[in-house]
Amino acid sequence: MHSISSLNVVELLLDAVCMVEPDSTIVYVSPAFERIFGYTPQEVIGRRMLDMVHPEDLAVTAQQAQNVMDGELQLQFENRYIRKDGSVVHVRWTARWVPERNVRLAVAHDITERKITEFLQAATYAISEAAHAARTLHTLFERIHQIIGTLLDATNFSVVLYDAATDTLSYPYHANRHHGAPGVRALADDALCAQVVREGRAVLHAPPQDEGTAEPAAGPEGAAAADPRPRCWLGVPLQSAAGPMGALVLQAYGEQSRYTDKDVELLLYVSTQVAAAIERQQMHERLQHMAQYDHLTHLPNRQLFLDRLKTALARAQRDRTLLSLLFIDLDRFKEVNDTLGHAVGDLLLQRVAQRLLGCVRASDTVARLGGDEFVLLLEGGHAREHAAAAADKVLAAFSAPFDLDGIALPVRPSIGVAIYPDHGSEDHQLLGRADAAMYAAKKGGGGRVQMAPPAPGPA
Repeated sequence: MHSISSLNVVELLLDAVCMVEPDSTIVYVSPAFERIFGYTPQEVIGRRMLDMVHPEDLAVTAQQAQNVMDGELQLQFENRYIRKDGSVVHVRWTARWVPERNVRLAVAHDITERKITEFLQAATYAISEAAHAARTLHTLFERIHQIIGTLLDATNFSVVLYDAATDTLSYPYHANRHHGAPGVRALADDALCAQVVREGRAVLHAPPQDEGTAEPAAGPEGAAAADPRPRCWLGVPLQSAAGPMGALVLQAYGEQSRYTDKDVELLLYVSTQVAAAIERQQMHERLQHMAQYDHLTHLPNRQLFLDRLKTALARAQRDRTLLSLLFIDLDRFKEVNDTLGHAVGDLLLQRVAQRLLGCVRASDTVARLGGDEFVLLLEGGHAREHAAAAADKVLAAFSAPFDLDGIALPVRPSIGVAIYPDHGSEDHQLLGRADAAMYAAKKGGGGRVQMAPPAPGPA
């Protein structure tokens, strides 16, 4: 052992020995430096060590270097570096200042594997927590984006969902600095995602460098607008019991940006947790929709309508605006069921819902209270004539017969109208008076509009 020189010992170490000047210029690295950082000693002598530090760790690393030069021993400082191939390496350092040589002497130990294990454990817990805490799928996707970003470069990240019934892809979450979210498209129109979904496996695609950037496209007023293509594309399937439900996609555009096989393993591991979280959130949203929406027409049901009415009343009282209720009942609907069957009756209710939606603004509410009873909630009015005009629009919409799979069926509505504050200031008062006005319209022959009488004043 005494025959092995100190220099030979350094060259045999698996950890990298480094000497850098006060400005971080490298004057010596041992051969192990290439194994950890990807650069040979000849490639880095004369370069600044700080230039290889991960941007997010640069400030704290510079401070630690100054502490070492101030005489502190650095025993287990951890930070990240960008390797020659663009991947990230986690390093634990021991370092000291050598004043007689005016250099920092440091030993780098690669802790990437340990960090990956820690990150995966933390990510599993974080995704599970997010699945329980998120109220919407978009909120869940945002949190998943953040979690994956702690594992690898996820600047450009998308969640792509596959609809097997229509063979289409949708992009409910798309964070990309270069391109906006695509619309719904056929599976075949996204070749890489199609490969992930159809084959149920990860795809790592890195086109040749000359394909990395598209030709500049003409922008506004003839200006050239860059349309970069990713230098590296990574997609992994979101697996469910019924098969792939979509994919997680990462895209890298930088000069040295490349995903590795290790990144594929990481994303595949996380995707299993993500798929389970998405399934859970989708199930929750389906149950919530079933509880709040009519299963036949997909309009808000009575409970959701009453919640919206309370909120709308509070808003109208605060803003001093009008609020109108149109209570609608189909004339002679029972005869449709009795003579043509319930299937035709159900189809009629669906067609009625569609026509009513076409009569109102997006900010208004059309709800089905049950049977053939519908109600329109119109907010933000400043003129009482608005309610009458809306009712006339509904009557006009019913002037043409309904096409029920080849059966042309004329249907007339009876409409009762109540307005806040003229006909009451409470939700049950307005709904009750609109209902009573509708029955008055029906007794008067149907196919007409009846305004509720004014609310009685105080005794």
